[in-house]
Amino acid sequence: MNVNKVESSSHELAGLPKEIGPTATENSMRAWKLPTLFYYLKEEEIIPYNNNNNNRRPDKRRDPINENVRYPQVRVIGPEGEQLGVMSSREANSLAMSYQLDLYCVAPTAVPPVCRICNYGKVRFEKQKQDKLKKKNQKVQELKQIQLTPQIGQHDLETKARKGREFFEKGDRVEVCVVFRGRQMTHTEIGEDVMKKFNEVCADVASVEKAPYWEGKWYKEILMPIKRK
Repeated sequence: MNVNKVESSSHELAGLPKEIGPTATENSMRAWKLPTLFYYLKEEEIIPYNNNNNNRRPDKRRDPINENVRYPQVRVIGPEGEQLGVMSSREANSLAMSYQLDLYCVAPTAVPPVCRICNYGKVRFEKQKQDKLKKKNQKVQELKQIQLTPQIGQHDLETKARKGREFFEKGDRVEVCVVFRGRQMTHTEIGEDVMKKFNEVCADVASVEKAPYWEGKWYKEILMPIKRK
């Protein structure tokens, strides 16, 4: 990589005219007590500054408030919820300033658009608080998997079924798989019977979401929890 060394006089960098003070020599630099600055420039390699931060806070200046409300006519709601009538956006802004509050457009698609006089910072904080609470209480449904074999015993089948019931009680979906190996594929009806027995054990807590189907040597179905009232 080629690196060019560029020497710049401190007079030029400081914006001083050449006729003022000593010339740009080593002695003159000592006289002015300004260090010589060096810049190292890379050729064929320019790294731009990346200002694309996806986590930055929203730009309040772009929100539909105050001077950003630019409609010929708006319907205004007062701080206490009272109807203040239809007026121009300039008049609505002046009215909001008299209350020392913000003019917030709550329904821009209405005819005419509806604006509310309020403390926008407080409204925005409450909305973010509600969104976080809603996201926290939201249940993410997962797809669990339970594998069975054609020769599974009754005790092992009941153990697998109890595990499946735990998933259903948590609200998760379960993919039940009967895995065939080698010559077991010659008796696929045994695997189908195993699947039916598993469904019978979990019939009170789960229902079939996707009917049994073949995927290679795997006999599968998807069960979903029954919603209780």
